[in-house]
Amino acid sequence: MQDDPWGPFAGGFRREHLTEEHMKQLAKQVGEKPGFTPLSEAERDASRNAILRSKPGNQGVWVFAYGSLMWNPAVHVAERRIARVYGFRRNFCLWMPLGRGSPDNPGMVLGLEPGGSCNGVVLRLAPQRVESETQILWRREMFSGVYTPRWIRAVTERGSISAIAFTMDTRHDRYARDVSLEQTVYALATAEGRLGSSYEYLASTVAHLDELGVGDGAMHRLLRLVEAYRTAPR
Repeated sequence: MQDDPWGPFAGGFRREHLTEEHMKQLAKQVGEKPGFTPLSEAERDASRNAILRSKPGNQGVWVFAYGSLMWNPAVHVAERRIARVYGFRRNFCLWMPLGRGSPDNPGMVLGLEPGGSCNGVVLRLAPQRVESETQILWRREMFSGVYTPRWIRAVTERGSISAIAFTMDTRHDRYARDVSLEQTVYALATAEGRLGSSYEYLASTVAHLDELGVGDGAMHRLLRLVEAYRTAPR
């Protein structure tokens, strides 16, 4: 195990590092910093088991991906489809004073917040791997409990399915409520942490959306604004 437990995640989440041992090392380093109180293994399992018990109908287990889960899920995926959900939108609504920013200059990352609609990808987990893959998925997404996992309806070309979505907990301390466009652009243009910069996160998101053929004009417009800010004379 490396001295810096964040180090292996600098280029994105890696399956081999999403172990319970590694989560405990991250939790020990983060401690009780505001907004980063880590969930215990028991708390994650309780959340995960509650979702799996409430699975609608007799369909398989699908996951709706709207950010880096689309291209770097870190779990074994049996099938994927382009999908759209209604009632939630992809937005930079999660403050990151660690990882993609600092306490003095917090960065921002994506969350799925109420309102509008969102294009993304649904990922199906193989039935024989649901237990092991959801354990990894919950370590990836529910380290500090900023998201509320829920079942949502996702519309695909082959019909609608129910999928697990990690939606923004709008009561959480790190929820970026009523943040202006100017504040968002500044954070994305300037914030940087041990996992890289918020700008890199945005640019990678747009590049991968294009690669996957997932349309989101708002992300492209935001990237243009952030790049204009970064290149403007000061």
